[in-house]
Amino acid sequence: MAEHDLTLRMIPSLDRQLVFPLLEFVSMKEVYKAEDMLKAKLELLSNTSMVDFTGELYKQIHNMDELPAEFAEKRAEVIKKLEESEQRTEHIREVIENPEVAGSLRQDKLQNMKLLRDNYQCTPEMVLELYNYGQLQYNCGNYGGSADILFHFSILSTDPELTLSAMWGKLASEILLGNWEVAYEDMFKLKDTIDKTHFKSPTEQLQQRSWLLHWSLFVFFNHPRGRDGIVDTFLLPQYISTIQNACPWILRYLAAAVVTNRRRRNMMQDLVKIVEQVAHTYRDPVTEFIEALYVDFDFDRAASKLEQCEDVLVKDFFLTGAVDDFVENARFFFAEVYCRIHKRIDMIGLTKRLNMKQEECEKWIVKLIRDTRMDAKIDFKDNTVIMNPSYNPIYQQVIERTKALVFRSQVLNGAIDKRGSASPKKDEQRQDREQKVRNNKQQQKPGRRYQDNTATASAM
Repeated sequence: MAEHDLTLRMIPSLDRQLVFPLLEFVSMKEVYKAEDMLKAKLELLSNTSMVDFTGELYKQIHNMDELPAEFAEKRAEVIKKLEESEQRTEHIREVIENPEVAGSLRQDKLQNMKLLRDNYQCTPEMVLELYNYGQLQYNCGNYGGSADILFHFSILSTDPELTLSAMWGKLASEILLGNWEVAYEDMFKLKDTIDKTHFKSPTEQLQQRSWLLHWSLFVFFNHPRGRDGIVDTFLLPQYISTIQNACPWILRYLAAAVVTNRRRRNMMQDLVKIVEQVAHTYRDPVTEFIEALYVDFDFDRAASKLEQCEDVLVKDFFLTGAVDDFVENARFFFAEVYCRIHKRIDMIGLTKRLNMKQEECEKWIVKLIRDTRMDAKIDFKDNTVIMNPSYNPIYQQVIERTKALVFRSQVLNGAIDKRGSASPKKDEQRQDREQKVRNNKQQQKPGRRYQDNTATASAM
């Protein structure tokens, strides 16, 4: 299943330490060779300050009991940096951890800095050292300390770039700690900051949004409201554009969220449009299931892709816990479309397509008809489901097509009134322009007569 594994595509948009859980997962699922995964983990964490952990990986790869001397030297160097940074930030940390000071801080960062400088002798250099200390704590794997330090820095810092970087660091720390409620709030704060920030180029903002799409998967698939959140966020126009242009593979997770969240089934039409638009750049069994079912109405192909979806989702870090929900709801969508197209349905054929047992499928169909209130009945003698198509009366069709007519009429009247109010000004401007043209013509006429008379005299 390495063909459908998205780990390699997602690594460039994730922090090194966020990648590590993905590598652990694919190692457990044996998607790649165990030896290759050990080397990948060591290379991934070699540039961090997690010396003890990388040392254990080094021992496993080289099958040795003792580490080279360079690991001990690097460990001593990291400890020295931590102690020095801790000393440099000791004063400002004591100040901001004081409840009285914390209660006096306001939204205005300049006023906060003035308060700390005038009353507590805290300088901007001390605030900057907070960022360095929080970053060092994160590199060492102390995510709790990193989250606290970077939070305080983001409150005090007046540098927008470093503040944004600190928000990314705090989000990563909360994710790695598993504090999903806090991470959920931090993620949406970061989203608002990215949307409101004026970046140097549109490409930079696109990159920031692409990162957010990848990082948010950790939160959405672990938070109780995550499946609603991912649908509401990913279907925003700016993030649909980001998916289409920068990371089309994220469509797998959006499709899974829509399918598993039956209450948001009204979003299926929007999802189908995006799947059609991205089909030429990215496809996998999940998106192909949507395409086969709602675009091509190819039920045999949709059934085949549904079987493949189970294998793909089981080996996907974010979706492995949603396999049962996905299959159950995918069968629901499959049967719903199938029943609306056919008038008479063979139970045996439907059972095979849904990959279910006969008795289980019969109970499932009865439940489906009851839940969706379809006008249908089951003929157990012929082992078929008979659908009674329902058509809206002509009066109901007229009501549905004209229910928005009043609103559209009001919009048109408003547009006409605006044009009407603007037309007198346009008429005045047009009259002024015509008057200027006439004045210019009158000024030019004597000159022309003089030229004409001169030409006549010369001819004589």
